[in-house]
Amino acid sequence: MASSHSSSPVPQSNSSDAFFKKEMDATKRFRPVQSLPDVCPKEPTGDPSNLCDSPSLVADQHRWTIYHSKVNLPAALNDPRLAKRESDFFTKTWGVDFVDTEVTPSFYLPQITKEHFALYQQEITPREKVHERSKNIYTPKDTFDRTLLHTHDKSRTDLEQVPKIFMKPDFALEDSLTFNAVLPWSHFSTAGGKGNRDAASSKLLQEKLSHYLDIVEVNIAHQISLRSEAFFHAMTSQHELQDYLRKTSQAVKLLREKISKIDKVMCEGSLRVLRLSLTRSNCIKAYNKLKLMATVHQTQPTVQLLLSTSEFVGALDLIATTQEVLQQELQGIHSFRHLGSQLCELEKLIDKMMIAEFATYARNDLNRPLEDDCQILEEERLVSLVFGLLKQRKLNFYEMYGDEMIITAKNIIKQCVVNTVSQIEEIDTEVVVKLADQMRMMNFPQWFDLLKNIFSKFTIFLKRIKATLNTIRSVVFLVLDKNQKTRDLEDTLQKNSAKDSTVDTEVAYLTHEGMFISDAFSEGDLPPVAAADTTSQRNTSPNSEPCSSDSVSEPDCTTDSSSSKEQTSSSVTPGGVEMMISDDMKLTDLELVRLANNIQELLYNASDICHDRSVKFLMARAKDGFLEKLNSNEFVALSRLMEGFILDTEQICGRKSTSLRGALQSQANRFVNRFHEERKTKLSLLLDNERWKQAEVPAEFQDLVDSVSDGRISLPEKKPAATEERKPTEFLIVEGQKYATVGTVLLLIRIILEYCQCVDNIPSITTDMLTRLSDLLKYFNSRSCQLVLGAGALQVVGLKTITTKNLALSSRCLQLIVHYIPIIRAHFEARLQPKQFSMLRHFDHITKDYHDHIAEISAKLVAIMDSLFDKLLSKYEVKAPVPSACFRNICKQMAKMHEAIYDLLPEEQTQMLFLRINASYKLHLKRQLAHLNVVNDGGPLNGLVTSDVAFYTGNLQALKGLNNLDLNMAEIWEQKR
Repeated sequence: MASSHSSSPVPQSNSSDAFFKKEMDATKRFRPVQSLPDVCPKEPTGDPSNLCDSPSLVADQHRWTIYHSKVNLPAALNDPRLAKRESDFFTKTWGVDFVDTEVTPSFYLPQITKEHFALYQQEITPREKVHERSKNIYTPKDTFDRTLLHTHDKSRTDLEQVPKIFMKPDFALEDSLTFNAVLPWSHFSTAGGKGNRDAASSKLLQEKLSHYLDIVEVNIAHQISLRSEAFFHAMTSQHELQDYLRKTSQAVKLLREKISKIDKVMCEGSLRVLRLSLTRSNCIKAYNKLKLMATVHQTQPTVQLLLSTSEFVGALDLIATTQEVLQQELQGIHSFRHLGSQLCELEKLIDKMMIAEFATYARNDLNRPLEDDCQILEEERLVSLVFGLLKQRKLNFYEMYGDEMIITAKNIIKQCVVNTVSQIEEIDTEVVVKLADQMRMMNFPQWFDLLKNIFSKFTIFLKRIKATLNTIRSVVFLVLDKNQKTRDLEDTLQKNSAKDSTVDTEVAYLTHEGMFISDAFSEGDLPPVAAADTTSQRNTSPNSEPCSSDSVSEPDCTTDSSSSKEQTSSSVTPGGVEMMISDDMKLTDLELVRLANNIQELLYNASDICHDRSVKFLMARAKDGFLEKLNSNEFVALSRLMEGFILDTEQICGRKSTSLRGALQSQANRFVNRFHEERKTKLSLLLDNERWKQAEVPAEFQDLVDSVSDGRISLPEKKPAATEERKPTEFLIVEGQKYATVGTVLLLIRIILEYCQCVDNIPSITTDMLTRLSDLLKYFNSRSCQLVLGAGALQVVGLKTITTKNLALSSRCLQLIVHYIPIIRAHFEARLQPKQFSMLRHFDHITKDYHDHIAEISAKLVAIMDSLFDKLLSKYEVKAPVPSACFRNICKQMAKMHEAIYDLLPEEQTQMLFLRINASYKLHLKRQLAHLNVVNDGGPLNGLVTSDVAFYTGNLQALKGLNNLDLNMAEIWEQKR
């Protein structure tokens, strides 16, 4: 190409590590000039409409095909005949994004980097150095190469004298900037005395431009001289081409004459027969078309007749079929030009009628009298409406049903309240106008019956909604199932058509070869379908016409309108309604599944609506604190009723609704707070008035304890008054052990059982009750400690002193509560979730606190005797008479202590307590003997002390329950070292 002469033929090395490029031989590099081939041969031109599709000996002999294209893409892009390369060669055909699109790198080609050539570079570098040295030593022998290079360099140097502006592809003197750059306006100025100088400069400019022109002409002449042989070769080829065209024209003329004769002799008669046959076929089609038009003309009256009987699906099917016939077979009929738009308007009218009809059906279905009857209202009508709405893609029809549900739920509550208020004579409806105020005037039994009635109505309401929605969902699933079967059938047909196409291909080949089908196949070799076709062909006479005009029948000679005929299949709903499902339900599986899910969600919404209305009804009654004032039995009854309704709705709808359960939980929390505060206040009053004296145990409390011992933590039912009332007992018998208690503890046990029974009745408040019961037990422990150990009862009740009997009784009461803590813990543990077991640690802390309190009381009893021993034994003197007054006094106090606590504490605890008291006594006696320097030496003093100690031991072991007590009195003497 011309642009290639501007590049240097000598290889240039851009860097030190450039690879050596072998220089080509001059004779190979500059080849003799030859004629240039046609870069892009053209196809034969002409009007496509004038071309005949039949085979032509002239046209087919030299018709250009893709196999005549022998020029590669770079040659087409570098066409020397074009003034400039087309920049939009690709984008004008393939789009703008073709050039800019990045080619994704192939996953099968590795990424080649410079490191891959490192080994090759190491091998070739020494050879390159040798080559460079050889080049410097030996001079080139090809003088022609040097001359040619010199000529090329000279021409390029000459062209470099021409300014670059002349070489630009967009060079145009019409541009003012280009014109001023080539011909400066200053050279043509004639102002002042500068005329001669301007003329000289203009002349100089003219000579310069002439010089540029000469340079260009010389280079053009040089290029022409290089291509002179190609020019003369083209001229010679022109004469040969003219001779070839003349011979071709004569051959074409002769061929046309022969074809004309053949046409007259062989084709005209046959073509006339074909033309007549085509005319007859067109007449039959026109007749069938007129019959179809007559049928279509009756569409509107038929649709109106169907609508009068609410056959929406049939009317829609008829409209769809007619629309399809108009578009496919009657398109362009002038008399039917408005029928399509009329049918569209009629279809829109049917849509509105179906929506209004479904709204009316939903209203009638939901506003029926709420009796136990949960049958579906007019199931056939509902199924027809749903099919019509699905056919028209009105997939939001269920929203109308949902709106009607909300209105009906409100009316149910309103009607129940009105009916109940009308039966209560105490409520004057003329004075109290608002229903909410009338409802607040009811007492609990009346309001409870009203709530029960509302819940029963809502239950029937939900069952009725579920039955209706299940029918709608069954219709949706039937359509979905039909779609799946249709797809399976289409797949089967495609497989069968693929098998039949192979047979058709073989038959067509044999027929083309001039063989008859009966000669090619035997009867046994033919497939069933092919054999049937063969039989029909044999029975048909070759000269008989396919169908006469007098015997045109509907099944035989109708237009092919199979695509417009809808295939239907019969299906049965769960209610036993038989339906015909058409194949033109243009709904995807995703849309049908989404619709079924939305209908199921509507059932969930129905449950939520009932719960929300119930919550509003509940809150309207709770405004004046009515629910918070309920006693335990009333609230338990209310809670059970609400829980039963919640479980019924969950069973009907299959999902939990949280609003009513949350309202119940909120009221339960308020109930728990009031329940706890009442009992805590009651316990506080009991403790503030408790004188800490042993109380008699009524028979009902003993029965209460006995019921707990049987494993039932619940309040026993009140027994009818017996003929002989049982007398109260002195002790409370718990699993064979006697517990002396105060009246407060007996009532506390009853309160604890009330907490446990409340948990059984209302399981949702288990955690709150556990927390409150823990608080109550802690309060009793701390308050009793303040009153007894802290001597708070002296000021609160007015006791003169806190006696040992008070302390022992307090300890025994604490032990009774500790006995029941594991039972209470097990009761709550059985009703807690596993993740809530951590709350049981409250009982462990309470048990530890109670044991610590009991230990403090025991320590207090020991401390009382310890102070007494310290006071008496500090004045003890070893002298006659024996026993001494000090020991007599000590034994007297020990007897009083035993008398105070023996009946209150168990024998084991009494023995342990006196062992601790005896240890304190020995410690003080030992200290006093050491102070008096009395030792165990058998002397007179030792004998006196031994006599006193024997008196103390005899009196102590004479006390009840302490006869086997090991006192170990030898410890009072200092051990000899």
